[in-house]
Amino acid sequence: MSTFQIDTATSRANPTPAPMKRLTVPAIRNAKGKDPVVMLTAYTIRMAQILDPHCDMLLVGDSLGQVIYGLPSSIPVSLDMMIAHGAAVVRGSYHSLVVVDMPFGSYEASPEQAFHAAARVLKETGAAAVKLEGGEAMAETVAFLSARGIPVIGHVGLTPQAVNALGGYGARGRSQSEYAKLIGDAKAIAQAGAFALVVEGVIEPLAIEMTHAIDIPTIGIGGSAQCDGQVLVIDDMLGMFDRVPRFVKKYAQLSQQIDAAVAEYAADVRARRFPTVEQTYQPKA
Repeated sequence: MSTFQIDTATSRANPTPAPMKRLTVPAIRNAKGKDPVVMLTAYTIRMAQILDPHCDMLLVGDSLGQVIYGLPSSIPVSLDMMIAHGAAVVRGSYHSLVVVDMPFGSYEASPEQAFHAAARVLKETGAAAVKLEGGEAMAETVAFLSARGIPVIGHVGLTPQAVNALGGYGARGRSQSEYAKLIGDAKAIAQAGAFALVVEGVIEPLAIEMTHAIDIPTIGIGGSAQCDGQVLVIDDMLGMFDRVPRFVKKYAQLSQQIDAAVAEYAADVRARRFPTVEQTYQPKA
């Protein structure tokens, strides 16, 4: 059941909330080893409204660069773009904890740079937390933010913002040295104060070992069902794109349904079957 109803007396985009308490950072952290955490990406108010009753966390991912804007990667995404979409998702949700990705270039230079950018994200969106990519090298930044009241989710393994350095989107952890390094990265981010850790695109034994090695929830995406939770890009799992990563399960084929609906609409318009009397305004008798 939805957590709110649309107030049809005003705008379709303005929900009337039902009383509900939003999940908190401690609640997510304490989910370690309990019921799996459900997380999906969201970029718009309407999608947030639909996903909110079913999810524990909504991630405003920098994947919006490809999904919404047609960019070749997440690297060109700006802080302003993330803030605009983050605010929309917060407005559309009442239950899920909303997390906003820190875009490339907004946090890597120094902990101070990261703080100013993250503080702006939280103030201008109303989100509860930020997510940033990187392992041990980012531990100081995670600690700096956490100590100053900014909750952080880490992200290790396949880190899309580092795709140029990684040389592609292949699974990580296949070599013994990389496997050991990623275990160290997970431990460093957890010890620095992150309250959860996204584990993306790693071989399954590594995802399982990471989950057992740290005391915060692991959120898998191309990891393992034994992670403490899962996240997917919403457009991928709804079948909006033909090509998706190996780790995606398509729970719907919306692109095909949309194509069929638009084809029917176009045929009706060209045949003058639309609009009918039901969709037009007639003089009052």
